[in-house]
Parts: sequence; C-alpha cells; structure tokens
Amino acid sequence: METTVASTAVNLIPLAKGLAIGLGAIGPGLGIGMIGAKAMEAIGRNPEAANKVLVPMLIAAAFAEAIAIYALVIAFSIK
Repeated sequence: METTVASTAVNLIPLAKGLAIGLGAIGPGLGIGMIGAKAMEAIGRNPEAANKVLVPMLIAAAFAEAIAIYALVIAFSIK
C-alpha cells in the first residue's frame, strides 16, 4: 500500500489541532495562575484593597482567556 503526501497530511490534521490548542493554552494558563497568585498576595498584604484589586484582576484574566479562545478558533479552522 502506497502512502501519498496528501494522505499523510490528512493523517496529521488531528495532531495539528491538538498542538494548536495545547500550546495555545499553556501561556494563558500560566498567565491566569500568575494573575491570581499576585492578586491574592496583594490582598493578603492589604486586605482593605480587595475591592481595588478585584476588577483589574478580572479584566486581566479575561484578556488572558481571550488568547486561549484565539487558539481554539485556530484549532477549529485547521482543515
């Protein structure tokens, strides 16, 4: 049985999709972890600042999560 370049490329599509979302989720995952850790550290040092820390923390986490969503879109667009 002879394999062609086209059949090999078709067989690699699931690997490409997995790598796209897997590698695309590493950075946002680390970023969200660091955002949460620093926010908890700031609140631990100054509990009265919890309300001032919460909103920027949530906005930063949302931006980091948006990058993971971009990776997911790319993974879905690979055909």
